[in-house]
Amino acid sequence: MTDGAADAEPENTHDLQQDEGVLVIRTIAMPADTNPAGDIFGGWLMSQMDLAAGNLAGRIARGRSATVAVEGMQFLRPVKVGDEVTLYASLKSTGRSSMRIHVDAWARRRFAETSAKVTDADFVFVALDDEGKPRAIGDA
Repeated sequence: MTDGAADAEPENTHDLQQDEGVLVIRTIAMPADTNPAGDIFGGWLMSQMDLAAGNLAGRIARGRSATVAVEGMQFLRPVKVGDEVTLYASLKSTGRSSMRIHVDAWARRRFAETSAKVTDADFVFVALDDEGKPRAIGDA
């Protein structure tokens, strides 16, 4: 018998932000990653997102793949030093050799309980063979 607390709807905690996507990376934004204004450099966040998308692309392609495009990125709010940044990736579509992977980035302030979405984008990858030429997805 329970008191109902365990059955209550969870708050927006950092583990329950999205309905879809796989949690791929969780990291802490550090002082070395800042821009001259003291916020986390957008390029650092974009590189973390590319790593997350690349991780999923490699699993889908079962081998090497490369980023060929990033589409639709907008920075919604700044990431601060000490924020916990969580990246979720989901496969949106595939072609013969290409994959479109959507990445959502969320940040939780250092001592906060809730988080907020800071950006998202679509990353397009192409599966590559050992010589760096496009290959069909799944052909290793």
